[in-house]
Amino acid sequence: MLTHAPMEAALPASDMERAKGFYRDTLGLTISREAEDAVHFESGGTTFFIYPTPNAGQAPHTLAAWIVADLDAEMADLRRRGVTFEEYDLPGLKTVNGVAELGTLRGAWFKDSEGNILGVSQPREG
Repeated sequence: MLTHAPMEAALPASDMERAKGFYRDTLGLTISREAEDAVHFESGGTTFFIYPTPNAGQAPHTLAAWIVADLDAEMADLRRRGVTFEEYDLPGLKTVNGVAELGTLRGAWFKDSEGNILGVSQPREG
Protein backbone atom coordinates (compact mmCIF):
# COMPACT_ATOMS: atom_id res chain seq x y z
CA MET A 1 0.00 0.00 0.00
CA LEU A 2 1.20 3.49 -0.81
CA THR A 3 0.41 4.68 2.71
CA HIS A 4 3.42 2.68 3.94
CA ALA A 5 5.79 3.46 1.06
CA PRO A 6 8.26 6.35 1.22
CA MET A 7 7.96 9.01 -1.45
CA GLU A 8 10.67 11.20 -2.93
CA ALA A 9 10.66 14.20 -5.24
CA ALA A 10 12.02 13.83 -8.78
CA LEU A 11 13.55 17.00 -10.22
CA PRO A 12 14.37 17.32 -13.94
CA ALA A 13 17.83 18.35 -15.12
CA SER A 14 18.91 19.21 -18.63
CA ASP A 15 22.58 19.19 -17.57
CA MET A 16 23.23 16.55 -14.90
CA GLU A 17 26.74 17.73 -14.00
CA ARG A 18 25.60 21.33 -13.58
CA ALA A 19 22.58 20.26 -11.53
CA LYS A 20 24.66 17.91 -9.39
CA GLY A 21 27.08 20.75 -8.68
CA PHE A 22 24.26 23.12 -7.74
CA TYR A 23 22.68 20.77 -5.22
CA ARG A 24 26.00 19.53 -3.83
CA ASP A 25 28.13 22.67 -3.89
CA THR A 26 25.68 25.59 -3.78
CA LEU A 27 23.04 24.06 -1.50
CA GLY A 28 25.51 21.87 0.42
CA LEU A 29 23.49 18.66 0.14
CA THR A 30 24.96 15.17 0.34
CA ILE A 31 24.80 12.73 -2.55
CA SER A 32 23.43 9.43 -1.26
CA ARG A 33 23.50 7.45 -4.51
CA GLU A 34 24.66 8.16 -8.03
CA ALA A 35 23.90 6.32 -11.25
CA GLU A 36 23.85 7.18 -14.94
CA ASP A 37 20.12 7.92 -14.92
CA ALA A 38 19.77 9.70 -11.54
CA VAL A 39 21.62 11.35 -8.67
CA HIS A 40 19.99 11.00 -5.24
CA PHE A 41 20.47 13.55 -2.46
CA GLU A 42 19.70 13.51 1.26
CA SER A 43 18.13 16.48 3.00
CA GLY A 44 16.71 16.50 6.50
CA GLY A 45 16.11 12.75 6.65
CA THR A 46 14.40 12.59 3.26
CA THR A 47 15.70 12.03 -0.24
CA PHE A 48 15.07 13.38 -3.71
CA PHE A 49 16.70 12.78 -7.05
CA ILE A 50 17.57 14.62 -10.22
CA TYR A 51 17.22 12.90 -13.56
CA PRO A 52 18.22 13.84 -17.11
CA THR A 53 15.57 15.25 -19.43
CA PRO A 54 15.38 18.05 -22.00
CA ASN A 55 12.20 19.27 -20.25
CA ALA A 56 13.84 20.75 -17.15
CA GLY A 57 12.82 24.19 -15.96
CA GLN A 58 9.47 24.26 -17.71
CA ALA A 59 7.14 23.91 -14.72
CA PRO A 60 5.68 27.30 -13.70
CA HIS A 61 5.16 26.16 -10.09
CA THR A 62 7.12 24.96 -7.07
CA LEU A 63 8.52 21.45 -7.55
CA ALA A 64 9.95 20.94 -4.06
CA ALA A 65 10.24 22.93 -0.83
CA TRP A 66 12.11 22.83 2.44
CA ILE A 67 10.46 23.61 5.77
CA VAL A 68 12.83 25.56 8.02
CA ALA A 69 12.70 26.97 11.53
CA ASP A 70 14.22 30.36 10.62
CA LEU A 71 13.46 31.57 7.11
CA ASP A 72 15.52 34.75 7.40
CA ALA A 73 18.65 32.90 8.52
CA GLU A 74 18.20 30.25 5.82
CA MET A 75 17.78 32.91 3.13
CA ALA A 76 20.88 34.77 4.33
CA ASP A 77 22.92 31.56 4.13
CA LEU A 78 21.58 30.72 0.67
CA ARG A 79 22.29 34.24 -0.57
CA ARG A 80 25.89 33.90 0.66
CA ARG A 81 26.08 30.72 -1.43
CA GLY A 82 24.93 32.60 -4.54
CA VAL A 83 21.19 31.85 -4.55
CA THR A 84 18.91 34.61 -5.86
CA PHE A 85 15.34 34.69 -4.60
CA GLU A 86 12.43 35.32 -6.92
CA GLU A 87 10.15 38.34 -6.58
CA TYR A 88 6.44 37.85 -7.26
CA ASP A 89 3.57 40.32 -7.54
CA LEU A 90 0.59 38.12 -8.37
CA PRO A 91 -2.97 37.98 -7.07
CA GLY A 92 -2.63 36.29 -3.68
CA LEU A 93 1.18 36.20 -3.75
CA LYS A 94 3.42 39.22 -3.27
CA THR A 95 7.00 39.06 -2.07
CA VAL A 96 9.02 41.78 -0.38
CA ASN A 97 12.77 41.17 -0.41
CA GLY A 98 11.98 37.66 -1.63
CA VAL A 99 9.54 36.81 1.20
CA ALA A 100 5.80 36.26 1.00
CA GLU A 101 3.80 36.55 4.22
CA LEU A 102 0.95 34.07 3.87
CA GLY A 103 -1.70 32.89 6.33
CA THR A 104 0.03 29.78 7.64
CA LEU A 105 3.61 30.39 6.54
CA ARG A 106 6.32 32.73 5.36
CA GLY A 107 7.82 31.58 2.10
CA ALA A 108 10.50 32.33 -0.48
CA TRP A 109 11.33 30.81 -3.86
CA PHE A 110 14.42 30.40 -5.99
CA LYS A 111 15.41 28.55 -9.14
CA ASP A 112 17.97 25.79 -9.35
CA SER A 113 20.60 25.62 -12.08
CA GLU A 114 18.02 24.03 -14.39
CA GLY A 115 15.29 26.64 -13.92
CA ASN A 116 13.17 24.51 -11.56
CA ILE A 117 11.33 26.52 -8.90
CA LEU A 118 12.17 25.50 -5.33
CA GLY A 119 10.76 26.89 -2.11
CA VAL A 120 11.79 27.51 1.47
CA SER A 121 9.09 28.09 4.06
CA GLN A 122 8.67 28.70 7.76
CA PRO A 123 5.39 27.84 9.48
CA ARG A 124 3.69 30.75 11.23
CA GLU A 125 2.28 30.63 14.72
CA GLY A 126 -1.51 30.51 15.05
